Amino acid sequence: MAGICSLALLTLLLAAPWTGSQGMSLRRSHSVCCHKDMFIWRKIPASKIKSYRDTPSLCSRKAVIVELQKGTVCVDPKASWFQKYLKEEKSISTST
Repeated sequence: MAGICSLALLTLLLAAPWTGSQGMSLRRSHSVCCHKDMFIWRKIPASKIKSYRDTPSLCSRKAVIVELQKGTVCVDPKASWFQKYLKEEKSISTST
């Protein structure tokens, strides 16, 4: 009986870190995707944008996560104002 209890405890101890890391990665992948209600459609002034990154390909909606001075928002990467922002950023980085 003690052997069965020890085996069960060992199984639980070994499974706990794996389950935790899997749960963490699932939460992380979910948090980097943008859902319909998370998008902002108005133009954001370039001076407010700290950084941006594309959402992973596993996300159902293609988007850009834009980090602002006060939080983050999701943006359609095809939005005309964002495309203009990217061109201006590229011209600034190539001229320096």
